Amino acid sequence: MSKGPGLFSDIGKKAKDLLTRDYISEQKFSVSTYSDTGVALTSTAVKKGGLSTGDVAAQYKYKNTLIDVKCDTDSNVSTTLTVTDIVPSTKTIASVKLPDYNTGKLEVQYFNHHATVTTAITHNQSPGIDLSATIGTTTFALGAEAGYEPSSAKLTKYTAGISVTKPDSCASIVLGDKGDTIKASYVHHLDVSKKSAAVGEITRRFSTNENTFTVGGCFAVDNLTLVKAKLNNHGKLGAILQHELIPKSVLTIASEFDTKALDKTPRFGVALALKP
Repeated sequence: MSKGPGLFSDIGKKAKDLLTRDYISEQKFSVSTYSDTGVALTSTAVKKGGLSTGDVAAQYKYKNTLIDVKCDTDSNVSTTLTVTDIVPSTKTIASVKLPDYNTGKLEVQYFNHHATVTTAITHNQSPGIDLSATIGTTTFALGAEAGYEPSSAKLTKYTAGISVTKPDSCASIVLGDKGDTIKASYVHHLDVSKKSAAVGEITRRFSTNENTFTVGGCFAVDNLTLVKAKLNNHGKLGAILQHELIPKSVLTIASEFDTKALDKTPRFGVALALKP
């Protein structure tokens, strides 16, 4: 794909990932293996509260085609087919979940040096059409997205965003929830490898006149250990410790608690991902 402004979903994604990714509250164990034929298998077991679930996922790549299949303990089978360059500079993604046939989705992404366009059609009880577009460059991007439901002839969503990206920082503003919320975020990388970073995010919801301000960051202790933390103005504090036990195999320990209600039990999560 050509280098350009990226997808609309990429606007604000760096800050979101720093403030949400790996902040788990369950126990998770996964093992990945790879066959000589190019098939990647991943088995995952998750325990949250008194509920235990599991799934087995397979991924196979052949030339410009990627096939993902996942089966879980609830007898659901999810299949995703991704094909690149059926038409030059495009990516086509088709997904379906069985036995519920009404969860299909077809998405087409078009990439250009100065624009990207995404169209998605969902097949469910109320079929919908999503459209997003972004213009700009790798440094500056301006985009919008909208969802339309033909059965009711109504817009289900509309969002607009802008981002500015530099080698060591990224800033974005997103107006979402049909204009009810505005979110501004800033990420600054503290080293050349971009393993350490600081992030700040402020969200305002106009309907409730509520503001949420969150600061956080990650710090690479060494090549094998990463520490992350975040705190918002409501007193919610979260922390993560990640350590690479052996190459590609990572242990994650996460915790989150309310500093304004220390009598409440903190949430803890542990994840171990083993890869060959």
